[in-house]
Amino acid sequence: MVRFVRWLRGNAEGVLALLIAITIGALHLFDVFNDALSPQVIGGATLLVLALIAVTLLRDRNTAAKAYKETSAVRMLYGHEVGQAHAEARRGTEQWIFKGGTGTYLRAVTLPECVANARREKRPLRVQLEIIDPTDEELCKTYAQFRSSLTPGPDGTGEPWTLERTRRESFATVLAACWYRQRFTFLTVEAGLSKTMTTFRWDQSSRCVIMTQEDPAGPALLFELGKPYYQAYSRELVASFKQARHVRIDKADELHLSDEPTVDEVRKLFVGLGMELPRSFTDRDVSDLIRRALQARNPYQ
Repeated sequence: MVRFVRWLRGNAEGVLALLIAITIGALHLFDVFNDALSPQVIGGATLLVLALIAVTLLRDRNTAAKAYKETSAVRMLYGHEVGQAHAEARRGTEQWIFKGGTGTYLRAVTLPECVANARREKRPLRVQLEIIDPTDEELCKTYAQFRSSLTPGPDGTGEPWTLERTRRESFATVLAACWYRQRFTFLTVEAGLSKTMTTFRWDQSSRCVIMTQEDPAGPALLFELGKPYYQAYSRELVASFKQARHVRIDKADELHLSDEPTVDEVRKLFVGLGMELPRSFTDRDVSDLIRRALQARNPYQ
């Protein structure tokens, strides 16, 4: 009985349309109240039935669309949808896991906004980063060649991809992680340096995983929490991070970084982290690295 009541409630429009149609048809068929069944009455009843059917169809279509959206394991994102998805993922998240190239967008947008949100809401934030190893010159050269093949000449930041830029960008991401960690007590940061290059960028929040390509013109994929692929790619990121060379970010606590870090502070920092800057890096190069860490430009604007 309860099941029938639920069914009746969920199909009220259709049942009402059926009852009206049967009633008018029966009265007309058996010639009951024939005088009252004028063409106007029948026409009005017909329009009412059609209206109820239309309402039922629209409701069913919306229900089907909602069900499809809820059950779809993967969402394709294009253009501005990618930025919107990232913005939604950053809201209220208690973790952010990143795997990609050098982390330029991470420094420019993701890390500062996630930290600002967590500080405003007075809650902890865990960040896990996996980028290419800037001390591996061959790997950085391979990555620079890959990016240059996608975007010959300057990219969205106004710079072309070179070996030196690749190394500075990766070093800058580590510096940014240390700098933010010193300024927000409830920020936990883990960093890993990969010996292999990936052609995708992975961002995982508490609610979704977003997979983008290094080419901003390419579509992105979104996997929501509770859907099959979210857990699968979460395991992938954990497994990949375990194979990376871990950076002891906690060692940075022993070395003070100013609001505007000096060249000497940065050099000492990387010595303490066990990833000393190349001897070819001049003071001007280190100053450029500091700028990239704390004033990174969004490459997708």
